[in-house]
Amino acid sequence: MSEASSRTIPTCAAADPNPVPAGFTPPPGACDCHAHVFGPGSQLVENRAYTPAVSSLSGYRAMLQTLGISRAVIVQPSVYGTDNRTTLEAVAEAGPDFRAVVVVNDDTGLADLKHLYAKGARGVRVNALFHSDARLDDLQKLSRTLADASMHLQILTDVSKLEELSGLVQSLAAPVVFDHIGHLPAALGVTDPGFQALVHLVETGNAWVKLSGSYRMTARDRPPYEDVAPFAQALVRANPEQLVWASDWPHPHFPGKMPNDGPLLDMLADWAPDETIRNKILVDNPARLYGFDQPVMED
Repeated sequence: MSEASSRTIPTCAAADPNPVPAGFTPPPGACDCHAHVFGPGSQLVENRAYTPAVSSLSGYRAMLQTLGISRAVIVQPSVYGTDNRTTLEAVAEAGPDFRAVVVVNDDTGLADLKHLYAKGARGVRVNALFHSDARLDDLQKLSRTLADASMHLQILTDVSKLEELSGLVQSLAAPVVFDHIGHLPAALGVTDPGFQALVHLVETGNAWVKLSGSYRMTARDRPPYEDVAPFAQALVRANPEQLVWASDWPHPHFPGKMPNDGPLLDMLADWAPDETIRNKILVDNPARLYGFDQPVMED
């Protein structure tokens, strides 16, 4: 009997179907840099951490419209493995204001990455949390190929458990993006050595961080998740040029109280009260990282 068939795989709750606007109006070109689409197309992998609720592109775009956000990045979720069809089909349907982050096999070559780039992919995700065999010390070869394809490496990991973080990241050839503020428990505090290593990487321009997934770190049961604010604020102080914001819609693999996306965006105003800095995080930085000034076209 396989591991997947011998255990219960939890089914995710759906996102809040009634998003509310944030307390501020995002500027034109604002981008949600991390979301997922779940539906027909890709095959669920057997060894997965959860079964997603159906979460359509139309539902996601309705949420973006409520928030006043025009650009987005669809990220390949772990449950689809390397079957990127659902993610890429969503980007193709949504048009030039959408980009993708995909998942690939270890032996994926430059030609395949260039093909994915032409379909809107700008990064490759390595999931080091949920049922993944990814080894963070075996990424040099992949990062070199990604650099040749003008793509970045996106890492999902708990930075508090990451040893020699700075040396590893600085050795990689491609830009590195960390999901969800480093995905560490807020109870560890901002002095945690792993988080401080992440702050240093951001400060020196050697890593990007997504200001997202705060509800995955917090000990609180609803926004504004005050215990997460010191982490986000430390990163903003370190280097706002290396930060982007994301909703993480539809908030999969989360057993707590489902957050509404308006209050999640509102938290950015607390983390970055200076409008100029906040606009960099929402508009300028995503445009640079995901190449929104470059056309997406089939190769």
